Amino acid sequence: MATWGYVAVDKSGKEIKGSRDADNREQVTRDLKNQGLIVLELNEQSMLTKDISIDFGGKPTPRDLAVFCRQFASITRAGVTIIQTLNMLAEQTENVKLQKALYAVRADVEKGESFADSLAQHDNVFPELLIQMARAGEASGSLETAMERMAVQFEKSAKTQALVKKAMIYPIVVACVAVAVVIVMLVFVIPRYMDMFEELGTELPGITKAVVAMSNFIQNYWYIIVPVIIAAVFAIRTFAKTNSGKHLFGKLALKIPAIKNLVVKSASSQMARTLSTLLTAGVPLVEAVDIVADTMGNIWFKEALKAAVEQIMIGVPMSQPLQSCGLFPPMVYHMVRIGEEAGSTEDMLNKLADYYEEEVEMAVQSLMAAMEPMIIIVLACIVGVLIGAVMAPMVTMYAALDNL
Repeated sequence: MATWGYVAVDKSGKEIKGSRDADNREQVTRDLKNQGLIVLELNEQSMLTKDISIDFGGKPTPRDLAVFCRQFASITRAGVTIIQTLNMLAEQTENVKLQKALYAVRADVEKGESFADSLAQHDNVFPELLIQMARAGEASGSLETAMERMAVQFEKSAKTQALVKKAMIYPIVVACVAVAVVIVMLVFVIPRYMDMFEELGTELPGITKAVVAMSNFIQNYWYIIVPVIIAAVFAIRTFAKTNSGKHLFGKLALKIPAIKNLVVKSASSQMARTLSTLLTAGVPLVEAVDIVADTMGNIWFKEALKAAVEQIMIGVPMSQPLQSCGLFPPMVYHMVRIGEEAGSTEDMLNKLADYYEEEVEMAVQSLMAAMEPMIIIVLACIVGVLIGAVMAPMVTMYAALDNL
């Protein structure tokens, strides 16, 4: 696929310059004409003449994908072709990566490839769940319905993620403020008081000496401390991406009482909602569970569902491995078992998802309510130590003056 640079004018006579990836000149001309543009110049760009651009766009969020799926379903249901729909959605999306992927998907569909196969060529943008739902929708002739279900799925996922991020913002902001206050006190405030006490020749209390030593260490060795902190953060992030790191941090998330409840309920909600969406679209159970496993954030839940796939393949009901793994709450495997016996697994999973989405919201609120007083106490202790280090010499000095 080549890159073509063009100069065109719109209906108002405004000149527009840009570039477009396409297989041939005719495709670019047709695309620009469909956009209501009149082409003045069109040339294939080489490595030297190609426009230099830096892609600052990140991976599409669940909110971006929810909007895409919702609009795709609405536009195609109105009778617009998939090619025109993709072109319209690509023009209006603000996410750079999603926009480029949609243009590429449109080009592939124009060549005769299926919509799902075109999405699959951009699996770094479109999740496996969306690809499988599109494939199931095309096979059953209900692509619009499948995309609407995916819109709901992504909207629920975006809501859950927003709740979890909301719970983390407050402690992160407070922690940053606390670090900034401590640095200012140690670097600027404490040294000034220490100069005054040294001039008076007052013997410093132990707490003050400790704080002074810390202040001197930061001032004298900051050029070592900063790189060490950066290196430590980088090392931790790198380790967290390894298999051992994923297991360690995943286990910690399930062991720390403050966040375990939120992690388990979030995983249960995600598993139930995603599996229900896939089964309703007609995806086979084994394939659906395998896809759900790949969407799980905590590796322990991912491995539990991967193990469940092997059990389901030999005829074991899904509720049994969900129970034996010991990760999911009893309500999950009990409701799944009832659904299996009644032949309504999808409905039971939907009810589970609704229930645990409400539980996640309550867990976030409880976590925030518990963290606020804890953070205030920690801040009070830090500030108290620093104030004590400043006030202790003054109290000692006044006591010595009273004894004279």
